[in-house]
Formats: sequence, C-alpha cells, structure tokens
Amino acid sequence: MTESHNDFSSVPNKSQLSMKADCENCFGLCCVVLPFSASSDFARDKDAGHACQNLQSDFRCGIHNRLRESGFRGCTVYDCFGAGQKVSQVTFEGRDWRRAPGIREQMFYVFPIMRQLHELIWYLSEALTLRQAYPIYDALSLALDKTERLTYLNPDSLLELNIPEHRAEVNKLLLQTSELVRDEARQRYKDSLKRKKNHGRGIDLIGANLKRADFRCANLRGAYLIAADLRGADLRAADLIGVDFRDADLRGADLTESIFLTQSQINSALGDADTKLPPSLTHPLHWFDPDKKK
Repeated sequence: MTESHNDFSSVPNKSQLSMKADCENCFGLCCVVLPFSASSDFARDKDAGHACQNLQSDFRCGIHNRLRESGFRGCTVYDCFGAGQKVSQVTFEGRDWRRAPGIREQMFYVFPIMRQLHELIWYLSEALTLRQAYPIYDALSLALDKTERLTYLNPDSLLELNIPEHRAEVNKLLLQTSELVRDEARQRYKDSLKRKKNHGRGIDLIGANLKRADFRCANLRGAYLIAADLRGADLRAADLIGVDFRDADLRGADLTESIFLTQSQINSALGDADTKLPPSLTHPLHWFDPDKKK
C-alpha cells in the first residue's frame, strides 16, 4: 500500500466506525423518512414519512437477510453515514417518534440534514488522510471541526442551517484536494498516461462500453456510469465523488487509489474477487452469491 492510499486508521478526531450506520441505535429513520417507487430497486411504492411495511415494532427490518431476493436491493446500497444513530441518540436524546409522536415531523426533517453533514465529514476525513492534501491540511481540519460541531446543534438550529452554502464551502476544499491528488499522480504516471480529459460534472456514460478504459487521474465527479462495462478499467487516482455506479460492471477493475469513493457506490455495482478497491472498502457479499446478484 502506498502513502497515497486511503487509510482511515489515521483520520484525525474521527473513527471510521462513527461514520458507519448503526441500525441497532436508530429508530428506523431511513425506512420511514425516505420515499421510493416500484422499480428494479424496490418491490413497491412508499411515500415519504410512511413506514415501510417491513419495519418491525423494534425498528428492525423484517426481511433484512433477504432484501435483494425480496426486491429491495435499493435498501442494501443506501448509506446514512451514521446520521441515523446521531439523530436518534444525540439530537433527540433517545426519544423515538413512535413513543413521542410530537417530535415525529421535526425528527423526519432533521434526518436528511444530518445525513448531508455526515457525508461531508466522511469526505473531509478521507481528504485528511491523503499525503498530497498537506498544503490545505489546516483548512480541511477547520472545515471538519466546523461540520462536526454542526451535527451537535439542537433540532431547531439544524433546521435553520443553510446546507447548500456549507456544502459549497466544503466542496471547494474537496476540489482542491482532488486536484492535488490527481496532479501528483499524473507525475507518477506521466510515462504511460495519455492526455486526460476532465469530464464535466454529471457526464452521461450510461451503458457505455468502457472495458479496459484508462481513467487514471480522471475527474469523473457525478458521472452517470449506470450499467457501464468497466471490466478491467483502470480508475486509479480518479475522483469518483458522486459517481452513479448502479449495475456498472467493475469486474477486474482497479480502483485502489481512487478518491472519494464510498461503500454505497461499490455495493450498487457488480464486481468480483479481481476488483481492486481502496483499503477502506470491502467487496460486497452479493458479488459472490449468485442468489443475491439480482
């Protein structure tokens, strides 16, 4: 492993575990707050603010071990970045919306705000592990501290936050981090790297044949790679923040030095044992279980 790889063991002031969903300490917020429509990801429609019919009285999912087989694979790729337990146990101090119905509406509005803050914490924490981002380390640290403080505001204050403005401030630092990482990688790969195009945010590559494509050091922020063939593709040092990898074929692809890639993105894709991932991420079990690949 090189120094430029992600290493969450060195994240300052934040352990990786605190950014992982802890459903045992959440009041089933993602199963209630979020809407979904009948599709390949969900077996039926559900309106926002209405509990999924699979949510049990103890806030556990009644089909958790067979979500994919039951037509709810969308649930298996969603990640709240730990916002669920923060809202449940910290913001609302362990009061659940079933026993205290007076907090129901406010809790449901706070959850997506907290989820955005926790997502920003995840990205900032990763940026702080990257050697190339040292020139802006202090700015990243300040942004992380500020974002963490925001997560401890009371419900009323959280609802008053200007989240788009805060995201824009953080995004400037993440863009700088991306440039620093990719510029350094271009120097390392210069003997074999062809001139790379920085793709515009949200480029549509749905279903594209990108087998063995060389995306080293590319800016793929927000790209739509749904069902794209990326078998054997090289995505080292690529910026993958917000990329839609749903059903993308990543078998044999190399994503080892990619930045801002999340477990949720990997869970939504197809892959195999030859797919190389950053050390902070894991190969989803459904990649190796034929019954759960649907």
